[in-house]
Amino acid sequence: MKKINVSVVLVLLMAWLAACTGGGEVSTPPEEAAEETVVEEPVEEEAMEEEAMEEEAMEEEAMEEEASGEPYTIGLVMVGPRDDRGWNQAHWEGMEYVLENVPNTELVWFDKLNPADNPDLTVEQVVDDLVAQGAEFIITNSAEMADGTNIAAANHPDVFFIHASGDDALTGDAPANVSNVMGQMEFGKMIAGCAAAMASETGQIAYLGPLIDAETRRLVNSSYLGALHCWETVRGNDPADLDFEVVWIGFWFNIPGVTLDPTQVVNDFIDGGADVVISGIDTTEAVVVSGQRAAAGDNVFAVPYDFTGACEEAPDICLGVPYFNWGPDYVRLIEAAMNDSWSQEWIWSPPDWTDINNPDTSAIGWVSGNGLSADAQTAIDDLVAGLADGSLNLYTGPLNYQDGTEFVADGATASDDQIWYTEQLLEGIEGVSE
Repeated sequence: MKKINVSVVLVLLMAWLAACTGGGEVSTPPEEAAEETVVEEPVEEEAMEEEAMEEEAMEEEAMEEEASGEPYTIGLVMVGPRDDRGWNQAHWEGMEYVLENVPNTELVWFDKLNPADNPDLTVEQVVDDLVAQGAEFIITNSAEMADGTNIAAANHPDVFFIHASGDDALTGDAPANVSNVMGQMEFGKMIAGCAAAMASETGQIAYLGPLIDAETRRLVNSSYLGALHCWETVRGNDPADLDFEVVWIGFWFNIPGVTLDPTQVVNDFIDGGADVVISGIDTTEAVVVSGQRAAAGDNVFAVPYDFTGACEEAPDICLGVPYFNWGPDYVRLIEAAMNDSWSQEWIWSPPDWTDINNPDTSAIGWVSGNGLSADAQTAIDDLVAGLADGSLNLYTGPLNYQDGTEFVADGATASDDQIWYTEQLLEGIEGVSE
């Protein structure tokens, strides 16, 4: 309506001027000219939109600059091959989780740092090489690397270190730039022992052990306590009829000419009457050989170790696998180092009892295998529930060591310190403690 009124006024004015001047140029009055050139959209709104677009572009540019900055380099030193379907692959996949969840990180790595594959290399030499490649944070993943990690950390005080499975950060023997991380696999081994006891028809359970130290002793003891609980309490069998044997090969995996051959040890177990083999070594011989023997007609099951996909080696006879999930703890510690909030820690990380298989929260988990029966699954579910709510503690006395000395008094429960520094195998286990 406003435009129509302006047009009418202009026509009248032009007619009047023409009449007064007899023709010639028409000069439009300034006020009418301003009214004629009305702007349809407010100028202020356009300016605000342009400013918002500029701010958004600046934010995107800043994000691109941040993402294109120098990546934070993490080093990983593994005792065995990164694809061993066991301990080392669990660490490798833990680092893949880190790379997926911590922006602008990259990985440099060295595997098979052991006396067989690289007898002339030391932890310190490997760390020097990783630092030369830019590593600012380094993880070493074997108990035997404790001293080398501490020396390397002292040589590189500006680099942060995690030594997996150790406790020098607890005892004060490690430099301030070293922390320790270990999952509470004792719970996973209790589940493994229960699964074995539920599956066994002969009552003969064999444990394929690596070398002997406090860690391996407490894991064997935990497996035995889980087996004893389900053999006696769930199945109602006589504890005296449970035969639980451990044989140590001498290292975390086979070193020809140095260790016992784990393939031969597993065959000896089965030939001796064992119908379930629990693995405590880094590699898959327990489940592989058991699968081969089952295919040949033997009634035998296995429980592998360390890696969530280990049952895939022989799925039909695999009862399940207790596994490590290193990613969440590694993410937290690496982010702390990147954000300048690092503090030395000794971490014995528990499962997330709300969901022990939560990949973002639980340090250890259990994957049931095809060989597990429905009754065994129920027993495991009940065991996990009891451990989770505290109504069940398998480290409740009386418990004695093999030589008869008291480990846990009648009615008492073992402290974390007692379990961590386990000195012997428990009474009832066949095998050497030292």
